[in-house]
Amino acid sequence: MNEIHQACEAFRTLLEEQLARIANLRADKIDFSSKPVVTVGVIDGDGIGPIIMAHAVKVLETLLADELAQGSVVLKRIEGLTLENRMALGQSVPADVLAQIKTCDVLLKGPTTTPMGGRMESANVTLRRELDLYANCRPVSIPEKNIDWMFFRENTEGEYVLGSRGVELPGMAVDFKVTTDAGTRRIARAAFEYAKNNGKTRVSIVTKANIMKKTDGKFTAIAHEVARDYPDIAVDDWYIDIMTANLVNEAIRDQFQVVLLPNLYGDIITDEAAQIQGGVGTAGSANIGDRFAMFEAIHGSAPRLIEQGLGAYANPASILKAAAMLLRHICRADAAARLERALEGCALTVDVGASTGAEYAEAILKAL
Repeated sequence: MNEIHQACEAFRTLLEEQLARIANLRADKIDFSSKPVVTVGVIDGDGIGPIIMAHAVKVLETLLADELAQGSVVLKRIEGLTLENRMALGQSVPADVLAQIKTCDVLLKGPTTTPMGGRMESANVTLRRELDLYANCRPVSIPEKNIDWMFFRENTEGEYVLGSRGVELPGMAVDFKVTTDAGTRRIARAAFEYAKNNGKTRVSIVTKANIMKKTDGKFTAIAHEVARDYPDIAVDDWYIDIMTANLVNEAIRDQFQVVLLPNLYGDIITDEAAQIQGGVGTAGSANIGDRFAMFEAIHGSAPRLIEQGLGAYANPASILKAAAMLLRHICRADAAARLERALEGCALTVDVGASTGAEYAEAILKAL
């Protein structure tokens, strides 16, 4: 009985924290079109992170050369978000590093390693929570197959926000999932606004509401409430299991446009979508909030590649696609379009024994 009492007290604490969180959600957005100075934080990360980030910085320095010289854009190096430093301090994002991050407007971040076994929360999960980066946006495009998908994954709720806060009782373990009205409404609004502003006519809501009736049921219901404000956009519902099959079903997959999902399902299905595009190394990712934004590759830190001495073959394509998304977010559309054209036109493939990441980056720079 004592274990049950402790578990109930832990759950009470979680509920109080979540109620306080949603009471303080931000709503003030930055207008980058009129901001005199935009500060871009650059974080290397772990494993292959420093390698691919070096290529990305060269590309940004080329694209933004005039603005960097004038001081209207600043690239600020953020040190200390390494696995070694995080483990030494016992903090997923060290306090001094987070303070430096909060002096920036946007981040371009390399992959960070999360220790196995639940010893420490993911740095990404911490950053998404601390910076309130509620919208994870991942585009997947395969023009020759008529595929043009944009995924809107809720980024600050679901299993991820409480997944490291579960409780254990004798012979039993319980984890928690949270879905709030405010959190769901703003990610749904972001998805429908994107659809409206980009000529999309369909938003697909993906949950497991037939099983997770309270949390996913709430997500679905609120998404449909928001949808009523967009009568020109069609809405359909899918369960996550069949949606994973839909993406490999060539008969129907080109019909999907904008996909709206809770956190865990979005994590799973966007990796599947990236693999269909050519692998997780081919896709970039944006984490958007009202005040801050973070852009990154969707792949991990690839420690085995480093262990095998093959870091030179780390593919920078994903982080460069993230850089293009960053440029669009800060209203540098011309620079973003130049980079996107260079990426689309690059015939070079990074492969062990063939072309290195540096050679790929050089081909992009030449195209610019």
